[in-house]
Amino acid sequence: MSPSRSSTVPRTAPESTRLGTEIRLAVEQVSYAYSANPSQAPLFTLETTSFQARPGEIVAILGPNASGKSTLLQLIAGVLNPLSGRILLNGFVIHSLTPRTRAQRIAMVQQESRLLFPARVWEFVLQGRHAHGRSLRFESSNDVQIAQDALMQVGAAHLSDRLMDQISGGEKQRVILARAIAQQPLLLLLDEPTLHLDIAAQVGLLDALRRLAARYRYTVIVVTHELNLAAEYADQILLMQSGRCLRVGPPAAIYQRELLEQVFQVPLKVEMRGHGRPRVTILADS
Repeated sequence: MSPSRSSTVPRTAPESTRLGTEIRLAVEQVSYAYSANPSQAPLFTLETTSFQARPGEIVAILGPNASGKSTLLQLIAGVLNPLSGRILLNGFVIHSLTPRTRAQRIAMVQQESRLLFPARVWEFVLQGRHAHGRSLRFESSNDVQIAQDALMQVGAAHLSDRLMDQISGGEKQRVILARAIAQQPLLLLLDEPTLHLDIAAQVGLLDALRRLAARYRYTVIVVTHELNLAAEYADQILLMQSGRCLRVGPPAAIYQRELLEQVFQVPLKVEMRGHGRPRVTILADS
């Protein structure tokens, strides 16, 4: 049985924050600053950032290290509070939602997922149902079915009875994605999900993301360093540098040689392929 995702909007935010239904995520004039001591100058500042994403879209956040990619992702997740501006999910301010409601609406896949105790794959994926459960109650048969379906959707049903510490890195990333899917979110956030994976595992994971976004209308935000994978799979690219959002748009509009060389500080060649997606080649020093 496929997950039956509810789009009911929680009643924990004021009516004045509603937006049109076509916009799933709206980041409006958001900024953030971090300092070790309030009396000191900020160690890092995320300058005013705005963009929108719709159901079924994949947005890739690109930029060099320390450009603010993960900070922006944590703001969208509700882990950090913006210094200014607001972030809306289905028209409601994310930071006005209760932690439980956010967990029901937003799933986040971190770079690393540590296991606190030995668990079989199906038990790990079932953790994604905790936000939907009731106090002092075990998971229902419906929760188990949703977890099993999530494993099937990412091509990992055959791993169900394996221990998490006995599967490969690529298999583990698929299982972690399945746990996020089991949350039945509106918004799926991924922080460098292809890190440490070989090419086949990277492509397999992103193929699954593209298929799931289209089928279940997830809005997917991915932080990545993989320029060519982002160009191939993303609907929008958000390009960042030193805490600034330089440009937002489709890959063909963002992948301009001069702009990418400015951001990544390496000589590049950008080609447009037959299906309208750009490809980047790093040029060796002559």
